[in-house]
Amino acid sequence: MNKVMTMAATIALLGAAVPGHAYEAGDVVLRLGATMVAPEAKSGDINLPTGLVAEADVDDDIQLGIIPVYMVDSHWGVELLAATPFEHDIEAKGKGAIAGTTLDAGSTKHLPPTLSVQYYPRGGESGWQPYIGVGVNYTLFFDEDVDSELIDLLGDLTGGAVTDANLDLENSFGLSAQAGVDIPVTENLGINLAVWYIDIDTRAEITAMASGMEAAKVKFDVDIDPWVFNLGIAYRF
Repeated sequence: MNKVMTMAATIALLGAAVPGHAYEAGDVVLRLGATMVAPEAKSGDINLPTGLVAEADVDDDIQLGIIPVYMVDSHWGVELLAATPFEHDIEAKGKGAIAGTTLDAGSTKHLPPTLSVQYYPRGGESGWQPYIGVGVNYTLFFDEDVDSELIDLLGDLTGGAVTDANLDLENSFGLSAQAGVDIPVTENLGINLAVWYIDIDTRAEITAMASGMEAAKVKFDVDIDPWVFNLGIAYRF
């Protein structure tokens, strides 16, 4: 905590010491940084054989955020949140008779491009540039895999009939909201701190396979709804 407070104080001093240029119409600001997707996942019931029930949970991941902004005028900008692919492990957590049981269920990669319209209240003024924004998100899921732990459980519950399984996640379209700030360090370079809340809802389908043939399907909804955080640099062209 002391290190975080010291870093925040240092950034504040740098921002106070270097006024930086005001953002103007036609400016392009490129933000690069460590971007973390932290899901607040909730899922429908995963109905396993023999009446057992579980729910899904999704872990965090950090990737390189690549976030260009075009300033329409001194107060308004258009931003695209992009990043290298995020990869998340998925856990199945038991409910009811198997509450407290957790196993690795699978993993997925995704790209969550998010287009936002931003408002800069200090438009035309030099120094710190806070902003808020709203936008739309399209999340593309790919490379979905079922973990061997879940496959082994399905095999045990079916007397060895299930030997493999496939996972499919539907792509998602939803809304987003954000807030952030660029803190100047030099005339054109600054520190960016930003946070988004994104509505990501998907439909998951697990297909159990027996002797190479489809044996059963389990479908359930997953609300991923992540908080997304960025800490990095902002360069104004």
